Parts: sequence; C-alpha cells; structure tokens
Amino acid sequence: MTRSMQALAYSRPSALESSSAGRLLGLETSQGLTPSGAEAHPQFFAGFLTSPRIAAGGLLAVADVAATRYYQPRERASLDPVVTGNGDRLRFESFSGCGGVYARLDVLSEGLDGAETGHGTTNVDVNNPLREALSRMTGDDPLHLRVGPEELAVTTLEGGLVEKRVPLPDRWLRGFAEAQVVSSGFDLRAELPAAEAVRFLRALPRSVSGGARGELWVVPAGRSLRRTSRPVPGAVCLPGPDRLAALQRVLRFATSLRVYGPVADGAAVASAWEVVLPGMRLTLTLSPDVARGFSGEGGVLEALATDEAERDAELVSVLLAWEPRIDPADLAAESGLSVSRVRAALTRLGTAGRVGYDVADAAYFHRELPYDSGRAERHNPRLVSARALVAGGAVALDGTLAVVTSGERRYQVRESGGALRCTCRWWADHRGTRGPCKHALAVRIARRADAPQAPAPAPATAAAAGGARPAGGAR
Repeated sequence: MTRSMQALAYSRPSALESSSAGRLLGLETSQGLTPSGAEAHPQFFAGFLTSPRIAAGGLLAVADVAATRYYQPRERASLDPVVTGNGDRLRFESFSGCGGVYARLDVLSEGLDGAETGHGTTNVDVNNPLREALSRMTGDDPLHLRVGPEELAVTTLEGGLVEKRVPLPDRWLRGFAEAQVVSSGFDLRAELPAAEAVRFLRALPRSVSGGARGELWVVPAGRSLRRTSRPVPGAVCLPGPDRLAALQRVLRFATSLRVYGPVADGAAVASAWEVVLPGMRLTLTLSPDVARGFSGEGGVLEALATDEAERDAELVSVLLAWEPRIDPADLAAESGLSVSRVRAALTRLGTAGRVGYDVADAAYFHRELPYDSGRAERHNPRLVSARALVAGGAVALDGTLAVVTSGERRYQVRESGGALRCTCRWWADHRGTRGPCKHALAVRIARRADAPQAPAPAPATAAAAGGARPAGGAR
C-alpha cells in the first residue's frame, strides 16, 4: 500500500477547557478550502451545542475509527478527521487505517445553537489529551464549540504553529470516492426503535465463528433484526460485526437505528449503520469484507476512464456551492447535461474528495478534501494498468469483440447489454461486482478514444457560466 506523510499545521492543539463562562471545546483546523479559496486556518462555527455529551461521544466515535485498523491490526493509526461546514450542519468524517470503515458524524442545525455555520472543508486536530477530556465529560452543562481559531488569533498565527505529520495511504483517499459510489446505491432496509437498537447492537458477537470472511446477515423481524448466517431473501449484510464497536460511544442516547444496503444477491456486500441522535446522526459504512477496503471496489473506474466525465465534472463543479444536499436532477437542469452524465461527473468529483453521499438524505453533498485532487486517480492500479495497455497498442477492436494482449496472454472482451465481459481470472472471480478489470477498462478507454467527440453543452444558467453561486443558496 502506497503511503506518504501529510503535514498538518494547527495554531495550537485542540482542547476542552473550563472557565468562569463555562466549558469551551476548541477544535483547531489546518489548511482548508472555503468559498473564498484556500485558508490557513478556516473557522466554520462558534456557538453552543444543544447536546454536549452526545456530540462528544459522536466525535470520539469518528476519532476511534480514524485510529483503528480492523484488519491485521499492527499499529495505531493517526489520521485526523475531516470537518466540513455545509451552511446548516457540520460533518465530521474519517476512514479506518485499513480503509474498510467510513465514519461520519452529522451535527445538524437542531444540534447547533445560536450561531451560523460556515462553508468549507479542512482537517481537525483530535489529539490524545482531547480524547481523554471528552471521555470524562459528564452532565449537560452548556458547551461552547469553536471549529477553527478564535477571531483574535486569526491575525497572530505567524509563530507557534503546532505541526503534525500523519500517514496518508493512497487507498484511504480512494476509499472516500468508492464509499460515495457504493452508498448511492443503498436503500433504507430497516429501522429499529431505541430499545431494540440497543438490544441488537449489544448482542452482536465480537467475531463470527465459521465465517471465512466474518460476515453475518440480518433480516427485519417485527421491530428488531434477526441474525442469520446466510443471505436469505430480504437480508442485509453485516460484514465484520465487531467493526460497529464505535457506535457504543453514543448508543445510550440513540433514538433509533437505521440500516441501509442493497438487495441481497448472495454475495457479501457493503452496508451502512446509522444511529439517530438528538440533533445528530452517526453513520458507519462497512466494506464487504474485513480484509477488503473500499479502495479496491472499482465503482469509480468507468467515470475516471472517460474524457467526457472529466469535462462534465468541470461544468458541474461550479454549481456545487457547498450545498448540504445535491440533487442530480436539479444539476442536470442547471447544467444542460443528462442525469446519467451528472452522476458520472459527481463520481469523478468524488475521486478528488469533492463530493460525498448521505444515505439519510439520499443525496450527495459538497466538500473539498484538503489533499491533492489528482492523487487517487494517478495511483489507482487498474486505471494505471489500463491506460498503459492502451498506450502500448495492446487493444484490438472489432465491433462488440475486442482482444487485449497483456504479457504473454490474450484476453477477449465482449460487450453485452452495455456491459463488458472478459475472459480473465478477475472477471471469473468477481463478474463485475468490483468494477471492470483492467482489460475491460482498456477497451472502454480505446473505444471512447475512437468515438467522435460531442461538443460540450452550454451551461443552462448564468451561475454556471459566471462561477459558483453564493454558498448555501437554495435549490
């Protein structure tokens, strides 16, 4: 797994402090992106939390995931969560060190009291002393939350910066994109009231005996869920039930548990588990296998392989405007693109961390990860290999059939119903469930290179032609 170090500079460590005016939770930010461009230490919020203990537990849960490797734990990860201000809410996101668990805490408008929420995305410092202080919080005395530096400190940040260097695996970045694609295909499959949610989650085994990959299946049964070891009709996959441990941080405050996933077809699949809290939501999305991170799912490869999606993404990006809910149909009307092309463009933007997906709203949302936007694409092994095959003249096209020469082997790639099937081992093992193989991807790239290029559509709105709309504008 390719790893590099990401330098994060904070004005000072985040801390939970007490004063005569009450408690203050100061979350320090690193360099981030806002509607006005890059800022060294943006501020997104300064106001009170309506449920301090719940917010503390939710933030700790996100930090737990960022600090954990669920598969072959060898070391404690040290990835700082990402925070996004979307105008009406704050979103705290993280990935596990192994790339198989995506966590997000949404602090909604009803969980924030007395202040306006800004727009933008950055890393937020969650250090060990802060974690210990949050763990000791008791009572619901007023808690003032500040995300970003104090206004006075903004002008005095030249010296005394606290720099952290954290590992940044390439698969972690690709996981953000893949989790968004996977989640957009989920439906709400079950909802449990508070008491049943607590009973079900606390009864889950820490590991699954007899399961080679550690998956369970759950079936709605009245007001609860029934566990089963096989994918019966209507079942939802729970791959690696021990990976839901972070939900225990807020379980006693839960008002309900929502379960999201695709229709079961017999294979282990990803699923999302959302604890609904007063003014907040905490969601964990699990990869299909404990040993399988989101980065290898391949759902973004088709969008990355086409120049059309790249051009469309440039057009769509100016319409995002840090919206908390992005409707592809609305974007299609504004951009002049079809809904399918808008979805492909959103997928493409997701590879740069610019779009996420909220299963509760069944909608995309805008963020801007503070990382190199092209890195996930450049380091995607299948995409890199496919482009190398095309560049080396290894693809021979003949109608619906193509032959790809890779090393000493020749593979046949045939189109059927719009999908490409290959004679390679990857296709035999996965049959399209983890995206196209490198041979099919190479054929797709080669065919699009041969096809005549359609002119880009004219923007349908003045906003698209002249730049982003004001942040927070209603759709």
